[in-house]
Order: sequence, then C-alpha cells, then structure tokens
Amino acid sequence: MRQFNERVVLQAIRFHGALPKADVARLTRLSTQTASVIINGLLEDGLVVKQPRLRGRIGQPSVPIALNPDGAFTVGIKMGRRSLDVLAMDFVGRVRHRESLDYQVPDPKVIFPAIEERLKAIDKKLGACAFRVVGVGVAAPLWMGGWRDFLGAPAGVMGAWKEIDIRRRIEAMTGLPVEFAKDTTAACAAELVMGRGRNLRDFLYLFIGTFIGGGLVIEGRLHLGPHGNAGAVGSWPSSGEAEQSPPRQLLHKASGLVLEQLFRKNGIPATAAHDERAIAPRAWRVTSEWLDETGPALAHTIAAATSLIDLEAVVIDGSMHRRVVDEVLLRTDHVLDRFSWEGITRPRLVVGTVGPDARAVGGAILPLYRHFAPSHELFFKPEATA
Repeated sequence: MRQFNERVVLQAIRFHGALPKADVARLTRLSTQTASVIINGLLEDGLVVKQPRLRGRIGQPSVPIALNPDGAFTVGIKMGRRSLDVLAMDFVGRVRHRESLDYQVPDPKVIFPAIEERLKAIDKKLGACAFRVVGVGVAAPLWMGGWRDFLGAPAGVMGAWKEIDIRRRIEAMTGLPVEFAKDTTAACAAELVMGRGRNLRDFLYLFIGTFIGGGLVIEGRLHLGPHGNAGAVGSWPSSGEAEQSPPRQLLHKASGLVLEQLFRKNGIPATAAHDERAIAPRAWRVTSEWLDETGPALAHTIAAATSLIDLEAVVIDGSMHRRVVDEVLLRTDHVLDRFSWEGITRPRLVVGTVGPDARAVGGAILPLYRHFAPSHELFFKPEATA
C-alpha cells in the first residue's frame, strides 16, 4: 500500500506540476500526515526535490515539491524498418541524449550491434547518473519481417526476424528489465502522456513513418487489444481495391515509403520525404500528388473506424516535416466534409505534438510508467489521480 501511495503521489506531481504537500494530500485524497511521510521518503530517495518557498499567500509560506529530473532515467529504443533511434529520458520526460542510425533494410546483423554501441554512448553520456536507469522500452513493428516485397528487402534478411526475440536480446545486452510495445502503440503512449492525449479521452492515433500505423485510446487509457495490436490501421483494406487479390492495404497509399518511391521516380532523394526538402518547390508537386492519394485513403479509414468505435478525435502525426503532416490533416478533413455522418458523430482531427521522436519517446515512457505509476492505472488521466 505504501508503494502504491508513493506512485499516486508521483503521478499527481507529474500531471499537475510542483505542488505543496497540502495540495498533494488534497489531489490524492491521502491524509496530510500520510502525504507528508510519503513525500519525505521520496525526498530521501532523490525522486523529488523542494523548490523555493511560495510567499505572498494567506497563511504560512508553502514549499512546492517537484520531480527531480535526475531522480531516474529510462532508455527508449525505436527499431524501425528504415532507422534506429536510442535515447535517454530523465524523470520529467526530457530527452537528455539521442543516438540514431539510418539504413535501407532492417538487417538484425546490423541493428543489434548498433544498439549495443549506442547504449554504451548513452551510458557514458549519463556518467554518474547511469546507475539510475531503471529500464528499457523497445518500440518496434510486431512483424518486423513483414511486407518484404513492398519494402524491397532481401528475403533472408527479413526472414531472420522470425527467430529473434527482441525483448530477450535487449535484456541480455543491458541486464535491465525491458518493456516492449508495437512502435505506433508506443508513439500513441507518448501522445497520450505528453501531447494532445492529455485532454482527450477517446481517440484514434495515426503515425505516418516508413509505413503507417496507429494506436487506440479508450476512456483515457491505452487500449492494446488481445494481441497488442490495436490501432493497426496500416493493414486496413484500401477502398476501391477489392478487385485485387489480396486487396491492397492503407499502407500501400498513405505511407512515407510511397512518397519515397515517388521522389526516387522523379529524381529526388528518397530521404527528402522525411525532412524540409519535401516542401521545396521542386519536390512539392510530387508531395502534393502523394497527399492527393493519402487524404482520401485516410478519410475512408477514419469513417470506418468511427462507425466501429465512437471516437472523440483522431490525432495525426508522423516522421515528416510539420507542414506535410499539417497538409495530411487538412486534405483528409476536406474529404471527410463530403461524407454522410448520419447515424454517427464525426470526430475532429488534430495534429500530434510529439513529432518524429514519438516512437522512441513512447518506448522510454513504458518503463517509466511501469516503475513509477500506480500498477493498475498504467497511462491514466489526471482526473483519475484525483
């Protein structure tokens, strides 16, 4: 019970910011004495710190209690089909160090040595604080070896993933507990905790990277599904493709890989799909062509999802330049204007705020919440704390 109450106190401070002990007691509904004892213990453990006294109020000056950024650290690893990101996150959710690697195909013989090398770099960067790393969160596609033909990868490389337990490989490498989530589910967790999701209770999250995927939040909680794959919109059958066998999927129209292929076809570097070059005059014509396909494809997916789940909003983010992400939302919204919404309520579209690092940040959030959030309320909302 004491550990649970400690986590409730930490969660209250995380969501509401620095709080005097009296406010902690009020928000958590703990007695003033219990809250004080817990906070004193957290101060001794170095997880919280005292801030300067607040003066100018009625009564005795109060001392706000805040999270200590150096109180604990987590490592987030995003293993993608085209890139690797490894980052260290502090106790308040700030990224303190980041290491990346780009590649053409996800070869495990390249990726795992690269992870080990980057973990050593982070350990060195954290220095005396390295012992405060409490865990590692890995965000990766559930089927890393899938869609080989679409990606244009060698069969041997992609097939090797069938024999690999990613979690165990990272545990053996670090000696730390490892949490695992589908990459776009981890990105959804980042948006839920640090972005738009703080003010939304029911939303579908869409992330456009090399492929497109998503996550689902219901009643303020991350919904994983029985196979940990809720929100896997990339596999949604694309509208108007039923004559094909099998029908093409959403990821064949609305993925970053499709834009990369269009750029390459037009003599533009494929990597430009994920940075500011995509909005340059020469490239914008091609980007706009991709957007004209992506908007309707997303709109049909959103309408179908809304018919199945009563959604408050759809949050759209990606690894691309922010103007491209904004334009995805705008063109999707224009297509939705033409739909009939009789019998269902149209969700509003909002742009995500975490951005390209969402998957790696979400990975780092997983062990943070596993160790420091009330165990039965993983990814819960501020009002649930109170």
